Amino acid sequence: MNIDKKKLFVGNLPFSVSEQRLQELFERAGAVTSVAIPVDRETGRKRGFAFVEMDTQAAAEEAVKILNGTDLEGRQIAVNPSQPPAERSGRRW
Repeated sequence: MNIDKKKLFVGNLPFSVSEQRLQELFERAGAVTSVAIPVDRETGRKRGFAFVEMDTQAAAEEAVKILNGTDLEGRQIAVNPSQPPAERSGRRW
């Protein structure tokens, strides 16, 4: 199993936050490779979390250290290393 140590999960985001705003925030820790804010397929509304990929593992570790628990537009964000998606069975109930 390959865990990407540079990719971070950012939770408890305000729905109003933009990818640009997140990039600017995370650049305080180092170079940002990409920012993705998933949206709900049916409504098109942001889902309240994002994935931020840093350029280096050191930058990712610094981002967790300085940004986890930070207030962003009135919400305390959670910043953690991203985990691979769970295996899904082919059956739907």
